[in-house]
Amino acid sequence: MSQLNSAQIANPQIAAAVSRNPATGELIATYPFQTPAEVERLLQDNAAAYSMWRATPMGERVAAYRRLAQALRENSENLAHIITAEMGKTIAAARAEVEKCAATILWIADNGPAILADEPVSVDGDDQVHVSYLPIGSILGVMPWNFPLWQVVRAAAPIMLSGNGFILKHAPNVMGSAYALQRLYETAGFPVGLFANLNADNETVAHVIEDGRVAAITLTGSMRAGAAVAALAGKALKKSLLELGGADAFIVLKDANIDLAVKAAIEARFQNAGQVCLAAKRFIVEKPVAEAFTRKFVAAAAQLTAGDPLDASVTMGPMARGDLRDELHGQVQRTLDAGATLLLGGNKIDGPGNFYAPTVLADVKPGMAAFDEETFGPVAAITVAEDAEHAIELANTSDYGLGGNLWTGDVARAQRIARRLETGGVFINGFSATNARIPVGGVKKSGYGRELSHFGLREFTNAQAVWARKIA
Repeated sequence: MSQLNSAQIANPQIAAAVSRNPATGELIATYPFQTPAEVERLLQDNAAAYSMWRATPMGERVAAYRRLAQALRENSENLAHIITAEMGKTIAAARAEVEKCAATILWIADNGPAILADEPVSVDGDDQVHVSYLPIGSILGVMPWNFPLWQVVRAAAPIMLSGNGFILKHAPNVMGSAYALQRLYETAGFPVGLFANLNADNETVAHVIEDGRVAAITLTGSMRAGAAVAALAGKALKKSLLELGGADAFIVLKDANIDLAVKAAIEARFQNAGQVCLAAKRFIVEKPVAEAFTRKFVAAAAQLTAGDPLDASVTMGPMARGDLRDELHGQVQRTLDAGATLLLGGNKIDGPGNFYAPTVLADVKPGMAAFDEETFGPVAAITVAEDAEHAIELANTSDYGLGGNLWTGDVARAQRIARRLETGGVFINGFSATNARIPVGGVKKSGYGRELSHFGLREFTNAQAVWARKIA
């Protein structure tokens, strides 16, 4: 890894990944894209490391996972500061992200070997049959910036335990996090090159997808990016997994505990400055409690403080990039122009950094930007439903299908309603979250495939059937 000097930074012809502090706008580092020769060397080294890793006994792989979890915890403070500096989340949230990575790696180390063990199958007669879950090669992971460590670990940890390699194409603004994680893998004793950072432009990434040494692709990102990668993977006859964000509904029925629902709704919408794929964005409230919910929600949102994410008293940091803030503001303006009501915020915060005021929009309906599109920032859209049936209809009126939230005093009824919601996950009397034990992924234009749990551990394996017939 190298960084450009000031003369090279001044040269606009130099292609590079650039990391800036979103709270101040200050340049952190500039990382030149790898040359074709460097990319070829990366692919060679990764293929060699994969050959070594797939032959490594499971017990040794698990030991490396435990060392990696320990290394994450030992370096937690440094990693948290890198995350906060590069993408702006509060330092408390960054520390929690590092710990979540460590805990997930340990869960996989504890449970993965049994999930990936040969699975006996009973058939008629005395034949012996089992299914083996075998590695398929090196997987390219195209990852987003909003959880610079967690998104990577969530993808890579299940993939690599089975014996696969991992090539990370991280977002350009969080390359410091990418290289820090690579160093931890090497420190933990993984073969050098097995976890590799690809720092390159889109054209180079397309060539890597086509390369025969890459077996499959996993991507978390936008619909546009997912469609492009899926097309390239399909052309090369390679498997892909896509997690493409969402516009999750947060349904509040008339028998819900409104105070608890509001408290959860605030965290669900404004955590990480609203920059979460699996998060409430559309608040669909049954008419009898709509006024009370809206009043309390706006009052709570008004108490949020945006500012320096290193300040422990701050509850919301900046948005990660200025262009993303501009895009979000455009969505707010288009929604207001279409007839929505502004109850709070709706403005960029003056001064350095990419801060946007906590925003609440009411009277939002299908056809408006804040209802139809993913608002990736601190903007909440409130829609009133006539009754529970109307709330379900509104929730399903979306191109997305990642997650959903349902608040009610009748859990049994909520479980029946959950089966009618067109999403990859439903959270009853809570808000969207991820856990190593539970699969995560979407339907419709939120993508396909699953990460985490036994689904994620087996997602990029060859389920090889071995059938031994008895010879008389």
